[in-house]
Amino acid sequence: MSNRAGAPMHVMAGILRDAQGRVLLAQRPEGKHLAGSWEFPGGKREPGERPQDALARELREELGIHIDPVDGMPLIRVPWRYGERDLLLDAWQFTRWVGIPDSLEGQALHWTLPSAARLAGLAPADRPILQAIRLPPLYAITPADAIAGQIELWQARVEAALARGVRLIQLRFPRWPIEQVRKLAARLQPRAMACDACLLLNGDIDGARLLGPGVGAHLTSSQLLTLTHRPLPWTQLIGASCHDEAQLTESARIADFATLSPVAPTGSHPDAVTLGWSSFAAMAETAALPVYALGGMTPGHVDEARRHGGQGVAGISAFW
Repeated sequence: MSNRAGAPMHVMAGILRDAQGRVLLAQRPEGKHLAGSWEFPGGKREPGERPQDALARELREELGIHIDPVDGMPLIRVPWRYGERDLLLDAWQFTRWVGIPDSLEGQALHWTLPSAARLAGLAPADRPILQAIRLPPLYAITPADAIAGQIELWQARVEAALARGVRLIQLRFPRWPIEQVRKLAARLQPRAMACDACLLLNGDIDGARLLGPGVGAHLTSSQLLTLTHRPLPWTQLIGASCHDEAQLTESARIADFATLSPVAPTGSHPDAVTLGWSSFAAMAETAALPVYALGGMTPGHVDEARRHGGQGVAGISAFW
């Protein structure tokens, strides 16, 4: 790996997904850095190699399988620092290969559903990759002007969104007493868990901790500055609101994903200064976690967000 003054070491990671939706993990052997941790198979890109060719070579040498580089889909690029050493972990997904993956370098191999994998057991740089696999392309946020006390109305609306396939929903009701938001989340929690969805409470870490699995927290940008460590267990999802590169850097210490805004003008803030797609892409490239585009987004912008390095899009009015 390089030191901070040099270019980061470019490391390729292959996400192999079988017909059951499982992914393949490899365990780092004794004597290596982070021995015992699990990671996605792959290895270092050699000078002059195309990234996809480097991954094909590494998977052939490590697992004895053959992939066609054109079959790969980029997932996420994770800049990471281990002490004084920098790397760029470049993850690509494959659903087709030739051969049966076998351990040719003595590492243990394990097929697992992404939802069943233990984040805490992965090498730190590989955790954002797993979260990018797990997270959906759409992140729905409830409107801030919802009238307090409309629990039945919003229970029905969120259940309808879950029925449509939305799997990540932020309950953001600034006009509501916190107890009402928690009551709504508790009512929705069994349904969300049954369809492998997650509800996030806006800024309410204590409420998420109280409710447990199926409910997480979405942190405000100001909350990020007050936290020194992850406030919830790995089994509960944490999002963070970001508006610049510095906040994205902070969120990678605490959160599983971030929203970056505003990308485009919105109806509520039509004159606000926006990032545009080029600035969004530049910032997302530096982020060590999945990033959703927020601000003026609709579900139809997912492909655009993906082309600019995003996980997908987050939105309010267009999602309800």
